[in-house]
Amino acid sequence: MPTLKILKSRRGLTALMLMAATVLVSPAAVANAAEDEILEPAQSLEGNFLSAYVAGSARDTEAATLFFRQAIQEDPRNQELLERAFVAFLANGSMPDAIRAAERLSAQDGSNNLAQFALSVRAIKTQKYADARARLSKSMRGRQADLTATLLSAWTFAGSKDGKQALATVDKLKNERAFDQFREYHAALIADVTGNAAEAEKRFKAAYEGERNTLQVVDAYGRFLAKRGRKDEALKVYKAFDDVSPRHPIVRAAMTALEEGKPLLPLVNNAQDGAAELLYGLGVVGNSQGDELTAIIYLRLGLDLKPDHPLALVTLGDVYERLKQYDNANAIFARIPKDSPIRTSADISIGHNYELMGRGEDAIAHLEKLMKEHPEEVDVVMALGNVQRSRKKFAEAAETYTKAINLVGQPERGHWILFFYRGSSYERSKQWDKGEADLKKALELVPETLNAARAQVMNYLAYSWVDQNMNIDEAFKMLTKAVELAPRDGMIIDSLGWAYFRMGRYEDAVRELEKAVELKPGDSTINDHLGDAYWKVGRKLEAKFQWDHAKNSDPEHEELVKILKKIDNGLEEDPKPAAAENTPAPQTEAPKQNGG
Repeated sequence: MPTLKILKSRRGLTALMLMAATVLVSPAAVANAAEDEILEPAQSLEGNFLSAYVAGSARDTEAATLFFRQAIQEDPRNQELLERAFVAFLANGSMPDAIRAAERLSAQDGSNNLAQFALSVRAIKTQKYADARARLSKSMRGRQADLTATLLSAWTFAGSKDGKQALATVDKLKNERAFDQFREYHAALIADVTGNAAEAEKRFKAAYEGERNTLQVVDAYGRFLAKRGRKDEALKVYKAFDDVSPRHPIVRAAMTALEEGKPLLPLVNNAQDGAAELLYGLGVVGNSQGDELTAIIYLRLGLDLKPDHPLALVTLGDVYERLKQYDNANAIFARIPKDSPIRTSADISIGHNYELMGRGEDAIAHLEKLMKEHPEEVDVVMALGNVQRSRKKFAEAAETYTKAINLVGQPERGHWILFFYRGSSYERSKQWDKGEADLKKALELVPETLNAARAQVMNYLAYSWVDQNMNIDEAFKMLTKAVELAPRDGMIIDSLGWAYFRMGRYEDAVRELEKAVELKPGDSTINDHLGDAYWKVGRKLEAKFQWDHAKNSDPEHEELVKILKKIDNGLEEDPKPAAAENTPAPQTEAPKQNGG
């Protein structure tokens, strides 16, 4: 049987990241197989390995799993091949394949850290706690590895009903201040699971006081208090979180349950749940640090222990969205239990992903169905409006946003975005009076602390005024302020440059528009504006060069016609520089509004 030589790599979590790079984050080399195409293994070992590599480069972990599975059958003693296959299996969530590969890797080399780690998690799942501890003692080295192995080991003691040893194991991390909340949170969960309520309360308080805005800590502590009949204290914990991060569905659902006298079940009921919670938390850390590979591995292993963990599923879906693997993201979101408070948010993400995949009609149909199921959910209605706006169905979008605004009743600060989106939709559907009123309302509502958001609203409103030769002085002041708030936003600087142009201050226009092009090269609107400004100051060769750039930067058809005319004939002279001209309407995809 032929042996395929592969470069040897270090084992352990670092090796995992290196090998998984070809499976998860390499630029797509080929298109994925058509949806109706049935994948079949290649006819040779080399063919299967190359197919697996290409599938990985195309971010198709399902295909990579199929080809690697066949390749290791043909060359079962090739350890490097097996390691790569193991990573692909983990990344794809093919846990039976991953565990078989881990067992073989462990048999060939007992020091293979990643294999030992995966097998320790499987041992926890099957309640073989002594075996899990033995493997954890071999599996990881280093600071974060010590956190993971220590807390997982503590959960194995909890599974063995040895609460005292479990807490003693957790407290080995007391010298690591960076781990304080992780340590106290899991100590609290362990104490609760092992029946030590007094210790659990002490540890929950420590975790909560250390950081009051961590959702899982808040939720677990609130449930702990509610279980003991301390409803008012639980509500206080949830309301404090809601004041800082309003309207989170998990917090809202818990508060509603408490107010209606319904029970709140604990987040963690046993060692498997606790280990899954730990792996979820580590996945969140990896995701927040932009380390998608580590996040996916932790989340996949955690979901093997608790397949319906809603927040782990949401986080994994978010990772796939960042990687632009929208099919994978939607498949993960669809696994969230129907009765979970965050299922509706996941369904909104599914509709948004359909739009990003170019399946706009599917997105609209999905969100319309969701809106019928949840007619009172503002976020659902707004999501439908967003897709309609993205598909340039501006009049329909304005009607949908109106439904959302009516559901809101008395608008609060956080609702500025609804008025902004409806205002831009009115403007694009040539209902300027309504659009202007909404944009003013959005500017009134948007918090002073949100500089970038205020800059976008100012930009859209002011540019629209300039474009129609209205309120020129006020518009100019507003655009100057917007640039101060967002000095690196090329679209806003373009708006200021275009205001100078409409006022006949062409040298000033050139200066600002050159800045805008530098900040956002390749934008058809900015290139077009700079071409016009160059023409006005007599730099006609450079003007045509910029118009040519604009032509090749995917402008809308109506604008393309105008650009081609300018390339052929130059810019028609306007004897009144500040007079309004039928220029292109402002763009509406926040946060890129600028007009022109």
